[in-house]
Amino acid sequence: MRTVTPLAHGWRVQSADGRPIPAEVPGTVHTDLLAAGLIPDPLVGDHEAELAWIGESDWRYTCEFSLDGEDERVDLVCEGLDTVAELTLNGKPVGSAMNMHRTHRFDLRGALRDGANELAVTFRSAVRYAQRMRDELGDRPGPYPEPFQFIRKAACNFGWDWGPQYTTCGIWRPIGVHRWHTARLAEVRPEVTVDADGTGRVKLHVGVERTGSHELVATARIGRAHRETVIIPAGQREALLELTVENPDLWWPRGHGEQPLHEVHIELQTAEETLDTWERRIGIRSVELDTTPDAEGTPFTFRVNGKPILARGVNWIPDDVFFPRITPERYAARLDQACEAGVNLIRVWGGGIYESDSFYDAADERGLLVWQDFLFACAAYPEEEPLASEVRAEAEDAVRRLARHPSLVLWNGNNENIWGFWDWDWKDSLGERTWGAGFYFGTLAEVVARLDPDRPYWPGSPYSGDPALHPNDPDHGPIHIWDVWNDRDYEDYRTYRPRFVAEFGYQGPPAHRTALDGFAVSELEPDSPAVLTHQKAENGAEKLARGLAEHFGPVTGHDDWHYLTQLNQARAILLGVEHFRSLWPRCTGTVVWQLNDCWPSMSWAAIDSAGRRKLLWYALRDAHEDRRLTVQPHEDGLAVAVLNDTDTAWSGEAQVERMTFGGEVLARTTSPFEAAPRSVHIGHLRADISDTVDPACELIVVTAGEARAVWFFAKDRLLAYPEPDFDVTARSGGEGSVVTVRARSLLRDLCLFADRVAPDAVVDQALVTVLPGGSATFRIQHGPGVDPAAFTTRPVLRCVNDVLATHPADLAVRP
Repeated sequence: MRTVTPLAHGWRVQSADGRPIPAEVPGTVHTDLLAAGLIPDPLVGDHEAELAWIGESDWRYTCEFSLDGEDERVDLVCEGLDTVAELTLNGKPVGSAMNMHRTHRFDLRGALRDGANELAVTFRSAVRYAQRMRDELGDRPGPYPEPFQFIRKAACNFGWDWGPQYTTCGIWRPIGVHRWHTARLAEVRPEVTVDADGTGRVKLHVGVERTGSHELVATARIGRAHRETVIIPAGQREALLELTVENPDLWWPRGHGEQPLHEVHIELQTAEETLDTWERRIGIRSVELDTTPDAEGTPFTFRVNGKPILARGVNWIPDDVFFPRITPERYAARLDQACEAGVNLIRVWGGGIYESDSFYDAADERGLLVWQDFLFACAAYPEEEPLASEVRAEAEDAVRRLARHPSLVLWNGNNENIWGFWDWDWKDSLGERTWGAGFYFGTLAEVVARLDPDRPYWPGSPYSGDPALHPNDPDHGPIHIWDVWNDRDYEDYRTYRPRFVAEFGYQGPPAHRTALDGFAVSELEPDSPAVLTHQKAENGAEKLARGLAEHFGPVTGHDDWHYLTQLNQARAILLGVEHFRSLWPRCTGTVVWQLNDCWPSMSWAAIDSAGRRKLLWYALRDAHEDRRLTVQPHEDGLAVAVLNDTDTAWSGEAQVERMTFGGEVLARTTSPFEAAPRSVHIGHLRADISDTVDPACELIVVTAGEARAVWFFAKDRLLAYPEPDFDVTARSGGEGSVVTVRARSLLRDLCLFADRVAPDAVVDQALVTVLPGGSATFRIQHGPGVDPAAFTTRPVLRCVNDVLATHPADLAVRP
């Protein structure tokens, strides 16, 4: 039995007119040039224009290898070639590629020689290739001038409204030589279902590639108790092994149960020897997408093991501009941060990549549901050759590779392309030209039905489920909400009553340290060229300024701008998620745009490119609490929504108080509540609570045990905030510092920006509103050599009323 021998060392790369330099494989030419000291760091400062030549050039990778002995077959296995490649061995052509999303296998026998062999991979400029295909097939509408839809390459490589344009090339996933004889396992595709009585069914579809006509034996086992063997007669290339698992431990989404994973082992043998093996982990669970029409339209509900799941999701983009730098450890860290923010679903967005196996393995282990887009985003895509064949091969490759993962619960045909065809003035410019419908309603649907029949497929997001309905109809299927960020105040999220929100977001800057390092500045001036260079959204700076003015009035000074812009982003998404959760079971999920960043930028991310939490991350953690109170405006007045996303009832008494900013209680009531498991209880407030006498200086506070909600009657700029008055103490504690704030006045949205003191510092909470007489304790993890007192002063320790107090003053810090 032979395995793949990696070709990971000894590579060199050069342009057509350049000298060879060492190359890292897997890698990209950008990172090779950076390592050689030939270019500045592409992600720091402003280097896009000066480095554009890299993506417009051809590049040649070479290495030498030797093989001992002989085999019936010697294949070159390329897990990822980015993107338009020609391969030669010892000067003889052995293959070509034009799709970075596929695995390619090339037979080397006709070009191999004894001793040293030279392998060369020449990459043609993806920019020029896409331009040529656009010229041949006719232009199609898209959001940017770059023709990303004419090549099977990550669309975001051509630039996006949150990322730079660095059109990469290189051997971006492992490459190696596979020596084998007689037969090999070409495919193993698990199909897992659960019967109504709880019995697990595992069908293992096995495909073999042969060099001869031997009779083969395939044996599969799950753990030690379940085993099945089949004979594969001479000439046959497929087999099915079916295993039954009685009373299995089921795999559940996080928050609903455990995530047991079962080892599956397959051996391919002849009577004399073992030829090949396959070992992976699977989870036993059922998944369905409930879109059965009801009285209100078309729901969009994920059911796992028959149980409806409230999706508390985030959208995922590639975690680095240069994909090979995304390690298994980085995936694990980022998905841990998602879990810590209460997330249970990750949507892999269609303008990026099918992530590495380690991403999906990490999701399996953590109980994170994965919604996987096929890789089409925001543009009209031609359906002609050679793209049609590449799309089919790519989809089959992705489905075969990922089908084993229990975390994967949805294949989605595209991101916003059906919506674009309806609303973005495509029809007139397209005429009779193709735009991708044949992929979304034909090719991709057929591939999933054939290769992964027990996992749901949906043609696109947004999509209503009916070609006759508008694709972004709030009563039908998943919708995207972008008019709020683009044109409206974020409180207008409350005007929507959707069935499922697959995208909505609001921008904010990265953490202060990340911004200074990445923007290459000493201060963050919002209108400076350095900041605007890292703002890729159309009119993004103006939209941020509009949102700040609406809620806070004029904002001066870079410290106030950074704090309030992050705060506005956090509040916008907190408001949206709480509102949409309060609509359960009509609205069955939210997928916030976006979890992560690929470079230091002004963006919609909750975690910036350095892995630092923005205020939005803390807001997501709050909004996603299993049990949460929130005050919601209804047509007939204010109401308290008791959100219970647990398997046990939540009952008790809520104390509701209307009070002044000074702490004087003006009206009080207690209200019993009982929220059934996985439900929402709505309790309307009495008029003497919800009718304010002086909206500028009153608030409502609702408490039930440890849970609390606050409601302010007006936007911040209209409130008569008191000057912040508090005592603060700081001490060393554990692996960092502990800061305690004791309030003598109201402190709205108290935050501690730990990275301003130490780059590695992380604080445990943020967005804390403290009432007069109350206190808040912040625990900060950081390395040695930090004075705890540094966390107690402005601009590290902030609250809204240190900016907007009726008589502004410096923080009243008393040691």
